[in-house]
Amino acid sequence: MVSSERVHRTVHSVEVDAGAGVVYGLISDAVQWPLYFPPNVYVERLEFDGRDERLRMWATANGEVRSWISQRLQDPQERRIEFHQTRPQAPVETMHGTWIVEERPGGTSRLTLLHDFTVVGDRPGDVEWVERACDSNSRAELDNLKRLAERWTRLDELVLSFEDSVRVKGPAELVYDFLYRVADWPDLIPHVSRLDLTEDSPGVQVMSMDTVTADGSAHTTESVRICFPHAGRIVYKQTATPALMEAHTGEWSLVPDETGVTVVSQHSVVLREEAVEQVLGPGADLAAARRYVRQALGRNSTATLNLAKQHAESAIRVL
Repeated sequence: MVSSERVHRTVHSVEVDAGAGVVYGLISDAVQWPLYFPPNVYVERLEFDGRDERLRMWATANGEVRSWISQRLQDPQERRIEFHQTRPQAPVETMHGTWIVEERPGGTSRLTLLHDFTVVGDRPGDVEWVERACDSNSRAELDNLKRLAERWTRLDELVLSFEDSVRVKGPAELVYDFLYRVADWPDLIPHVSRLDLTEDSPGVQVMSMDTVTADGSAHTTESVRICFPHAGRIVYKQTATPALMEAHTGEWSLVPDETGVTVVSQHSVVLREEAVEQVLGPGADLAAARRYVRQALGRNSTATLNLAKQHAESAIRVL
């Protein structure tokens, strides 16, 4: 069905000192966007046959967390990806767009992002809201993609992923309850000194948290968490990170079986190379930063896992 509202268009582009294949590879792997693109919180791939793709996406827009379903058509030969939102969130009525990667002389490339959209009732205030969201998010995505693509050969050094797990002899529901009730963490978790939480939509938590590291220093982070109680998963994206991290995403997941549940904490990080010596001291390198981040995040998440284990197992003993 074609909308009767006026179509609004935006165009954003950036020159990238990297090959077109590298740039296309980054935009084609939407599941990694929360780690690579500042506005994206979580992307769930629902269907993919190599060309046609259906995604459920969560992202920030003008300071709000929004969610929608997107259908994408990938064309790696032409290096184009067309998309449209099949379930847009008001005030958007329709949203279509195209990513276009063009080869340029000298092994460089140009990336263009087009948006065509309509707004319910075409109210000026709503049109301005969507235009502002498209502009700020597109600029953030293109700027960060340029930075990543131009460091492509070193991404393996800059990106760090790992997980920790504990075994709990208790029901998954009690473990999930502990992880979900994040507002109570300052009273339950020693390394959390402050936490402010808003949950305007069920299962979408926006939080600001102060944590204390092993050396006594404090860090303030801001995060968006998406909670899936029936799947036993909580995914999150830090929207304000400590100095050493350019990006940080993670997931708490529960894998139940006949005798209990395995609880896993997973982290993915992009290191901020220019902050390494500032944070860790003169002469520190990326290898030192990887070790530091692995230990710091692993220590805190393992402590949280063990407290969730204690919470579930002690509740069972009381019963």
